[in-house]
Amino acid sequence: MRKRERYKRLIMFFASVMIVAVQTGVFAYAWFHDYYTKEVIGRLYGYWGHWALLVLYAVMVVLVSKLFSAFKVGYMRILDVLLSQIFSVLVVNAFEYLQLALIGRWRFLTHLEPMLRVTGINLAAVILWVLFMRWIYARIYPPHQVLLVYDRYGPKQMMKKMSERRDKYIVAGTMSLDNGLERIKQEIPKFQAVMIGDLPSHERNAILKYCFEQNIRCYCQPKISDIMIMASEKIHMFDTPLLLFRNSGLTVEKQFFKRVFDVICAFVMLVVLSPVMLLIALLVKLYDGGPVLYKQDRLTKDGAVFQVYKFRSMRVDSEKNGARLAMKGDSRVTPVGKVLRNIHFDELPQLLNILKGDMSMVGPRPERPEIAAQYTKEIPEFPYRLKVKAGLTGYAQVYGKYNTTPYDKLKLDLTYIENYSFLLDLQLIATTVKILFQKENTEGVEQWQQTASRKDGAKESGKQQKQTAQKRRQEGKDEL
Repeated sequence: MRKRERYKRLIMFFASVMIVAVQTGVFAYAWFHDYYTKEVIGRLYGYWGHWALLVLYAVMVVLVSKLFSAFKVGYMRILDVLLSQIFSVLVVNAFEYLQLALIGRWRFLTHLEPMLRVTGINLAAVILWVLFMRWIYARIYPPHQVLLVYDRYGPKQMMKKMSERRDKYIVAGTMSLDNGLERIKQEIPKFQAVMIGDLPSHERNAILKYCFEQNIRCYCQPKISDIMIMASEKIHMFDTPLLLFRNSGLTVEKQFFKRVFDVICAFVMLVVLSPVMLLIALLVKLYDGGPVLYKQDRLTKDGAVFQVYKFRSMRVDSEKNGARLAMKGDSRVTPVGKVLRNIHFDELPQLLNILKGDMSMVGPRPERPEIAAQYTKEIPEFPYRLKVKAGLTGYAQVYGKYNTTPYDKLKLDLTYIENYSFLLDLQLIATTVKILFQKENTEGVEQWQQTASRKDGAKESGKQQKQTAQKRRQEGKDEL
């Protein structure tokens, strides 16, 4: 198994080259057979001109596929890869048809049939490719038998998460840190991989080093300080390596270009989606006669409070008993609201917040001040995520869920802040499209919870909350 691991990237590279070549070949046939004729384009291209057009198409396939993470057959779930490949084909062929229309100087709805045929064939090709490569990958690289090492929080939550990816991991054993490091080291070689839970730094580092010595695959839940370290700048001023932590959020130039992108993107989306938004407004109004928009205080950069706009998806009196997140099977959600929440269209009015400057296209989810205050009692570092503006979509929204715990959301948001780039924003926006087809991302909290915290404020006494905060502060010391 370990010997085969070294060939994994090579196999996936050649598999990716194969599907790009197939798609480019289908387009090449349509170009020479249907478009490069006297009636359509005219015989204007030379030898290198043909190659330039085909290479451009192949490059577009690669870039857009990477944007949607469409080549990660072994890494993502099969539905995610299928959706990524489908969106990639649609985007590439739409762009290429626009290019051909400009070259041929025809109206955009003429000569559409050949490109539709290319799109249909390529869709069938990528679907078959994903299914075949997934089958091959599963046979060559079966799920890893994992040993889960845990401490005071227990293994149940991590085991539940790992059970969602049985194609990648099988928890074949669990061990508490109470067994001692030596006993754990004796057990580790019996497994193919180790999952290190939320352990104190000293014990975690000892296990990491042992796995490194023994060439054993190791997975580790990062601490907040780990995320900061991953994004630090390596500098060499003398004979001791240094890591530089700027700790200043986004630079001025990054903020400027991010704002320009936000304004352009929000304006275009408002224009394109205005008919859809008008229809939604009409449906919300007709259902119960209540207000179309729902305004609510939320937090953005530096803890500033603003009023977020959303299409109302709940009854008018939904919070007569106080603030709380939506629950599973929440009776407060209207039939119209249920559909809107499943496809995230209730958040479209936030495009107005982006134009106003309250929010960004990409950033941490805007939390309510009351709920954020509860999270901060349990997690003193929770305000760290407010170094950038709140976002319509974001790292935590894409890779987390509505009911993801606040500590995990914090780590996801910090990962975004510490690794920000314009390309990352584009990738997150592209990936957001897939969430519309994933119901689990909109799943509410449990009936007994008011927030997404596993130690919900409604269930904890004041003493329990104090103990939880002390544990988190102690963990902050452990990270150091």
